[in-house]
Amino acid sequence: MAGQTQKAAERSGKLRIGDDWHAITIIALSQSNPLKAVAEFVENSIDAGAREITITRGRERGEHYLLIADDGAGISKDRDGRPDFRFVATHICDSMKRRLKAEGVQGIQGEFGIGLLSFWTVGEVLTLTSVGTDGKTYEMQMRKGDPSYLVQQRRSLFPEHGTRLKVAPLLPGIRQFSGEKIQWYLASELRDRIRQSGVEIRVVDRSARKEFKVEPRAFAGRLLHQLPMAESAYGEVYLELYLTDSEPGNRVGLYRSGTRILEDIAELEAFAHEPWNSGWLQGIVDVAFLNLTPATRTGVIRDVAFAALVEALQPVEARLIGIIEEQRRAEEDRASHQILRTIQKAFREALLALPAEEYDWFDIHVKGPGRNVTADETAELAIAEADPERDQTDQAPAQKQFFDYAGPLHSVRIAPGSCVLPVTEARDFRAICRDRGRHAVEEGLGYRWAIIEGRGEITNGEGEIITYSAPSEPGLIRLGVKVTQRDIVCEAEALVTVTDSLLPEIKEPVVAKHGLPGYTFERASGQLWRSHFDREKNVIVINNGHRDFVYASRTRALKLRYISRLFAKELVLGNFPGLAVEQLLERLIELTLYTEENLK
Repeated sequence: MAGQTQKAAERSGKLRIGDDWHAITIIALSQSNPLKAVAEFVENSIDAGAREITITRGRERGEHYLLIADDGAGISKDRDGRPDFRFVATHICDSMKRRLKAEGVQGIQGEFGIGLLSFWTVGEVLTLTSVGTDGKTYEMQMRKGDPSYLVQQRRSLFPEHGTRLKVAPLLPGIRQFSGEKIQWYLASELRDRIRQSGVEIRVVDRSARKEFKVEPRAFAGRLLHQLPMAESAYGEVYLELYLTDSEPGNRVGLYRSGTRILEDIAELEAFAHEPWNSGWLQGIVDVAFLNLTPATRTGVIRDVAFAALVEALQPVEARLIGIIEEQRRAEEDRASHQILRTIQKAFREALLALPAEEYDWFDIHVKGPGRNVTADETAELAIAEADPERDQTDQAPAQKQFFDYAGPLHSVRIAPGSCVLPVTEARDFRAICRDRGRHAVEEGLGYRWAIIEGRGEITNGEGEIITYSAPSEPGLIRLGVKVTQRDIVCEAEALVTVTDSLLPEIKEPVVAKHGLPGYTFERASGQLWRSHFDREKNVIVINNGHRDFVYASRTRALKLRYISRLFAKELVLGNFPGLAVEQLLERLIELTLYTEENLK
């Protein structure tokens, strides 16, 4: 019987530490982020009931130091009323806070009894100072790599309150710590702990001669209400989520009882999917019942509590995906409207410089049989059809804002910029003046028109609009205008081709048609077509599944140019049917050249 007991004892037993000091060294060096160690020190002050905490970053006797002072209850006292530094130094991994939490004390975060040791990742020597019940000041000193500690009384002129923790000298690799970095880190790391406790934290950076106040981080965007409850058998999950513009830097942090565990919950494989990694959300997911890896407090143990969290967030995820999809559609609609307006403006400016007889903007309004439409009128009519709101604005103009007023003269162009005119016929030309912001300039202008090359006659040569009469012989005519505004002078030219071989004008009445079309998307992934014009609906259908569209969608500017080129392609195909491929390409280059200059 005794032999069986001995054999059983050989097969079982209790784990124990073989080398206590080696275990302490491993624990002390396990904190990977020195800023996390600073947050641990601040949390100790909050747990001690501090209302004010001051973090000082400075230099003394050539050595960089970090000092954290608070007005809390200080170190717990021993039987003689002195700070019980001995308990702190000899009860590593035996936290008094864990016992208090087990007894039901709320608002305490620590539980592992190793937070103080993280000073090894910050500096060489830790000095911890607290006051006893006798009013005297005592301090404990610990050195990195040294198993001993020293407790002694320290003389002071005035009685001190709370606790002072000083680490000096700082390690060479973290001397670049700035007060601003510490402020931003604590604002995120301890966001809810600061809000719930009401503690005031100041960071004094004596090296930079600046002082910062740590305010709980404020999130951008719209706070999402009416999300499904995230409940589990272990407790409720607190959610504070904000919907904002999609940016790669937007993240949802994972917290436990107000202290951040992970900056991005999507770092966990269970949450590495939408909506958490979509870039549309900011905020926090606070889970009080999670179990953490003791050393770093940035690792989550994948136990039943974690599984309960994953299950509890599934209804929330489904709702968030729906909200994000609605926001995506709204953003796409808004972006499409803005792109269409920009393209309309660019083509309008291009048409002022191109022959109106050749580019009809698909279909335009022509009122009455045989009426010639100028390039300016063509553009205006096309824009009005494509954007009805513009006509309403023109009919009842709103009061101008400051930036709506035109500035000094910056440029001038002639409309049309080129045209074909029969011999002995006349045509009106107009000088269009702009400021640097492309607003129309109308006041204080002087005009002087001239025929730079060729023959013909000009009527009203000092007005904004002139009439040019072609000669009786064909030729190439260059018209010029010089516009002055005080000491500013701008010039422009137009090209007129005078010919006697024009086709007779068609006098049939023309019905009102659509003008510049809009556009819509059709996802046809894997197909080669990029766009086509639907004449019945008067829209350009764009294949947003084409690899070129996907590539162009990386930036707004690239997407704008791509859609503009699709418009130009459809315009050329619609205006020049039957032309050879080489001539179509020439026209495409011509139209994109004049259009892309005005894409902004």
